[in-house]
Amino acid sequence: MAIKTKTLKLPEIRPVPSRFRNALGKYRVTITKSCNNCGLCITLCPYSVYKAGSKKPRVAAEHLCLGFPCKEKDFFCVNKCPEKAIQLTINPSFEILGDRRWSADLLASAWHMAETGELPYQGLNYKTGNSGGGFDKLRFIFPKAKGLDVPDEEISTTIELNRSGDSRPSVTIPVPFYFGGMSFGSVSIVTMLSRVKAAAALKTFCCTGEGGYPEELIPYDDHIITQIATGLFGVREETIKRVRIVEFKYAQGAKPGLGGHLLGDKVTSRVASMREAVAGSALFSPFPFHSVYSVEDHKKHVDWIKETNYRALVSVKVSTPSDVDMVAVGSYYAGAHIVQLDGSYGGTGAAPDIAKKNIAMPIEYAVPKVHKFLSEEGIRDKVTIIASGGIRSAYDMAKAIALGADGVCLGTADLVALECIRCHHCESGRGCARGIATTDEELTSLMELDWATQRIINMYLTWQRQLISILKRLGMRSVTELVGRFDVIGHLDYIKQKDLEGDLDL
Repeated sequence: MAIKTKTLKLPEIRPVPSRFRNALGKYRVTITKSCNNCGLCITLCPYSVYKAGSKKPRVAAEHLCLGFPCKEKDFFCVNKCPEKAIQLTINPSFEILGDRRWSADLLASAWHMAETGELPYQGLNYKTGNSGGGFDKLRFIFPKAKGLDVPDEEISTTIELNRSGDSRPSVTIPVPFYFGGMSFGSVSIVTMLSRVKAAAALKTFCCTGEGGYPEELIPYDDHIITQIATGLFGVREETIKRVRIVEFKYAQGAKPGLGGHLLGDKVTSRVASMREAVAGSALFSPFPFHSVYSVEDHKKHVDWIKETNYRALVSVKVSTPSDVDMVAVGSYYAGAHIVQLDGSYGGTGAAPDIAKKNIAMPIEYAVPKVHKFLSEEGIRDKVTIIASGGIRSAYDMAKAIALGADGVCLGTADLVALECIRCHHCESGRGCARGIATTDEELTSLMELDWATQRIINMYLTWQRQLISILKRLGMRSVTELVGRFDVIGHLDYIKQKDLEGDLDL
């Protein structure tokens, strides 16, 4: 059943170009010396790839070029050029970009959505990566019958975060996602604040991570989740009282059983002050909470927060061990409102690969396991399940919900919107050349706050439109109808075309 709520006005999409002079794109456009500067290419191109120059046109935005599919168009500049001075090739830098999970196509798609608020038209695959597993192997099966022909405004993407029926406030968000914890110290203050401002604009939430609560976040208290992790860095009673959701991080899917590690060159004087530590010294978050060894201990933690803040919801972030279903049911009986299942695909480049690839259960197995177990226990409708760990696209988000989650928690995708190139140097103080995952003042200054905020807003509004499109094709009026619908998704390794009763979305 759709959640009835007053219409919340979301922000508008506003184009925000790349902050770099030569943005990375799939194609390379070159104008040779034979150009006579006739300007025909400028007139023909509907994508504003060219700008006027003194001796010849300038290639100003080759990342917006349609590329080889443009051959079929009347405005194909390569053929129309009277001097045959335009050359079109695949960009060699693009071919080595990204990794198997975040492919070059996915990265470029996210950048395009963040810049324009529109789906990419350059022949980019914005739905899946090249990992050969996980969400990349799952596909939607759409009914052969035509979907809903209704305005997008009639499709609800709202979810309820407090389904327990207790006396705590109802908290609904108009989009089925919020932003995960990235602590001050792991990312720059500009990155952190841009995520929080975007969350406030989208009427959702953003988690502080375990590095404390910088004073710049105070105006956005109602849209912040403050995190309590094993290191207890920056945990203060005043910040617990300030927010509407408090999150206990028991484990992270990218490094379960290992805790956290912030290298000394990221611990600046301000980071050290926030964490009550010494500048330049490496900081460790132990595993596990040494005060929690049972559900009863877990309940003491939850009760502590509930007594400290009478209006706060309690979220529990856990990794995905083989008994994750028992962890989830224990968290419910301990009094948690939200259980966040953090799979092994998430984390920044600072998370060790050996942990990401070999310890936690993949999220696409954990979510349905928990959903089915809680349903069998008769408590599924009393707890909100949030999936996280490797959600890269609107299609990943929709698949996670179809597998049994109520919504998703996002992290790395935010950084990609800010033009992260997945270089995997997040752990180093000056390793992030894009000024995103850094505490270095010079690198931090590479990014402007308003620019970063709008990029995140643009991308996620585009995701919301894609989710609405998926729901309409499935004949659903609310995202809540998609929860646990195993029948609308299939695994490529097991689907038999002859048995399909719908259209497979390839």
